[in-house]
Amino acid sequence: MTKRIFTLPLLFLLLNGCSLTSIVTYSVSGFIGNTFDAINEEQDLVIAEASISSNLKLLDGLLKSAPDDERYLLLAAQGYTGYALGFVEDTNPERARVLYHRAKGNAMRLLQHNKNFTNVMNSTTEELNAALKNATHDDVPAIFWTALSWGSELQLSLTDPAVLVALPKITAMMEFVAITDSAYYFAGAHFFLGALYGSRPAMFGGNPVLSKKYFDAALRINEGKFLLTHIYYARFYATQTLNQELYEQLINTIDSTSIEILPSQRLANAIAKKKAVLLRAKINEIF
Repeated sequence: MTKRIFTLPLLFLLLNGCSLTSIVTYSVSGFIGNTFDAINEEQDLVIAEASISSNLKLLDGLLKSAPDDERYLLLAAQGYTGYALGFVEDTNPERARVLYHRAKGNAMRLLQHNKNFTNVMNSTTEELNAALKNATHDDVPAIFWTALSWGSELQLSLTDPAVLVALPKITAMMEFVAITDSAYYFAGAHFFLGALYGSRPAMFGGNPVLSKKYFDAALRINEGKFLLTHIYYARFYATQTLNQELYEQLINTIDSTSIEILPSQRLANAIAKKKAVLLRAKINEIF
């Protein structure tokens, strides 16, 4: 009788095509999500860096077992982007570029679950715009993290001719997010568009007026609590327009704002404070 009790559930699982791997993969889904939430709340950068790197390899392993799992793909895109931005970009740009490329790969795999985006890398801007017209609010996370990781990778590859080809696509994707869900990731589309338009001279598609508009909108939407907004504002718009007063004002705001202003993003705000130190050190070099 005991044997029958234990074998019948196993027989049921086998008949329904379930494997031990899929059961474990499913059961760990909530755990890995909660782990990344806890990392985002961490203010100690040493602990956070070690935790992110180990959990990224766990995610890579899970994706080998469940390569189409949407939650894992999204977490991997977010994790590799955040790790590159927070811990690698300022000291090793080439390594950061590789990490952004990994993030982009996961984000695009997620985006391609929508068949309208199956060839987004090789499509024309016109084809991408057509796909975006048929996209919905459900597509926002995949579109945002594809554009953010792609744009961050290209920012470190400005000598590559492919940059000029890809920028209109990235801009179109971020504009879709800004219109469809302006508050997504603390108005991330707005401050990234501010960076896109603020980082280039007008002859290469830059637009300082539009850049300032997007940055101001981002600060209004996230109430200035997501301090990386100030970093992007200073690094791209204030630098490009040689506005030293604004540059120093943004850095001072970061310095004087507690990371507790947004407990769910202590890590992001701690990273912003670290980057503010680097920006302050460059004042005489820039201005």
